[in-house]
Amino acid sequence: MNKPLKAGTAEPPPPPPPAYPPDFDPASHDARDPDTWLALYLDRSIPLDEEAKLALLRSMRRTSRKALLPFMRPWARLWIILITVLRLVLPSAVSSSKALHRVIYWSLKTFVAPEANTLILRHFHIGSELLQFIKDNVPGAAVETVPLRPRALEDLIDNVFLQHDLNIYNFVIGIGRHLRETGREIEPAVRVNFEAITDGPFPLAAMPAGALNGIDLQTAIEVYTPVYQLFLSDKDFWRASNSLQLDEVIGVYIARILGTDYHLNFLNNAHPIVPQSTLRAGWRLMLHGLAAEQLHYHLREWKRRQAAAGMAGKR
Repeated sequence: MNKPLKAGTAEPPPPPPPAYPPDFDPASHDARDPDTWLALYLDRSIPLDEEAKLALLRSMRRTSRKALLPFMRPWARLWIILITVLRLVLPSAVSSSKALHRVIYWSLKTFVAPEANTLILRHFHIGSELLQFIKDNVPGAAVETVPLRPRALEDLIDNVFLQHDLNIYNFVIGIGRHLRETGREIEPAVRVNFEAITDGPFPLAAMPAGALNGIDLQTAIEVYTPVYQLFLSDKDFWRASNSLQLDEVIGVYIARILGTDYHLNFLNNAHPIVPQSTLRAGWRLMLHGLAAEQLHYHLREWKRRQAAAGMAGKR
């Protein structure tokens, strides 16, 4: 209950209204024509970083997603089929990770929208932090991975996309071996170590915003998927595609550390023992990125609550 005000005490002023971004201001709401993206922006049922949420919704609003994606998706999937046939005959022909990363860097810099590029760079920071968080909370787990912290698009040239996939597999193999050989399981931590989780913005450079930088994230991913397949060996592409379904594995590890499975509701790339078709790799990559963002922000909320409880205990 609120305490009654003493005689002569003025009512406290109401809190100031929240500052909305101009392109997501509810003052523009028309009840006869509600905006899909405004509704999703205002909804807070699923944890998501504010910067990431704005970037994702602005990307979804791009004209390219309406005008190009319906045409590019079937073409991209046709190329996946054709390259798959090529790989049956020549498993490693044309494969070059160095060329792949240079092509991706140039095209991101030239054609992809700033908010989409921001989300791509954020993803590597988040992936590194989620793996480190698990290592920090599994006693004795000395699993070696390569932390990926690209600040600008040029940093992607250094084999970042392929290394991201290798990190996930090497991590799952290392953790699995450690648990089997020690006869242990991942258990809820007495006090969870959140040192790996950044509570704030990542140190990213400003993204290119030229006249041609208008391609949304989803369209870009669909187009890049067959390019990724072309410049990788059959084994590398298959592994990269099916790494997306390891979302469920990482989610279960974190659920055991936290002692709750609430965040598993965020995950849609499940059942890694039954791999999905590579034709849907672009769509699953979008789900993978969203799940990583949601899981990371969920851990940020836990970190804040633990810090607040610690401060309250010192009073």
